[in-house]
Amino acid sequence: MKKQAFRQLLSITAILLYTCILSCKSGEKLYNKGRYDEAVTTFVKKLQRKPQDATATRMLPDAYKQALLVREDRVNEYLRSNNQLKWENIRNEYRALQTLYNAIHSSPAALKLVQPKDYRDAITGAQENAAEMRYDRGMALLDKGDKASARQAYDEFGAALKLIPNYRDTKQRRDEAYQMGVINVVVSEIEVRSPYYQFSADQFRDYLVRNLQQRNINQFVQFYDERVVRNGNLRPDEYIELRFFDFVVGQTYVDRIQRDVSKEIVVGTTKDSIGKEFNIYKTVKATLYITKKTVVSKGLLDYRITNTGNGQLLRTDRIPGSYTWLNQFGTFKGDERALSDEDKQLMGGRDMPPPPPTDLFMEFTRPIYDQLARDLQSFYNRI
Repeated sequence: MKKQAFRQLLSITAILLYTCILSCKSGEKLYNKGRYDEAVTTFVKKLQRKPQDATATRMLPDAYKQALLVREDRVNEYLRSNNQLKWENIRNEYRALQTLYNAIHSSPAALKLVQPKDYRDAITGAQENAAEMRYDRGMALLDKGDKASARQAYDEFGAALKLIPNYRDTKQRRDEAYQMGVINVVVSEIEVRSPYYQFSADQFRDYLVRNLQQRNINQFVQFYDERVVRNGNLRPDEYIELRFFDFVVGQTYVDRIQRDVSKEIVVGTTKDSIGKEFNIYKTVKATLYITKKTVVSKGLLDYRITNTGNGQLLRTDRIPGSYTWLNQFGTFKGDERALSDEDKQLMGGRDMPPPPPTDLFMEFTRPIYDQLARDLQSFYNRI
């Protein structure tokens, strides 16, 4: 029992020794590859476990020095550049150096070897400069006065707020940029040639507007019902005109079909002279009288998107839609055994009235609606 415990102790010791050697080697490899940040972190972790480790003690100071040189050289390069967003890159470099500062402070042994530089003030200064640059870029875009620039300004103000929440009056400016950049789209009322279908056409338009609003296709595009706009003070930027063209609802076709059917069936068995059994077949016949009633509804929807400011036609298209209602039923004369299973189902049917015209109208416009919604989503996603 003691020998087994001793062997387990030796095994654990060997594993720890191997891990120690591997850790030192990996830190040294990282250093030799110029990955100084990772080398520093690896040496610090090693010193947390073994404060007297020779390799980590020897190499940590130089690894930190090299990491410092590399990062600060990058900072100086950014400072000399004309890149307006350089302060965000500088902040990232300072943050990386601060991470090394925090790592070294987590190990008393590492802190005895290296006195790391605290970059908290440098990070704050870089963030303030970065936020100021984003804010200034947003204001310059806002001053252009056009919608596309206002949308870009909105993004710049948003970036400034991510850097420093509540920076100056950035929230107010971002809201202003949104109001300037948003495109208000009004969907027209739909006129149909028959007042009987006006309610269905209004349902089509209402559902379309609600769906477009709920989809939130683009944060800078808002859809409105023309009736709502007429009673308010909203000034539309674009107008979607909808018109059903050349539609037919409830066009009925009746076909009467007479068809003869036959089938061989087994009616018994018999035996031959040597006693072998055979089936006795008989041909049964019937005549089917089938009525096929088809009700077709179809039409086209024209839509036009117009810029209300200059009257420019932005997009136009025509979308077809159709719906076919079918009912079949029948009777037969003759032997029922001649009928197939499909024939029997027809015989079980009955003459049924088609749906009311308003329902047929909604059915043939359903594929039109789906295509129109996809078209509008694709069109307004471009903004």
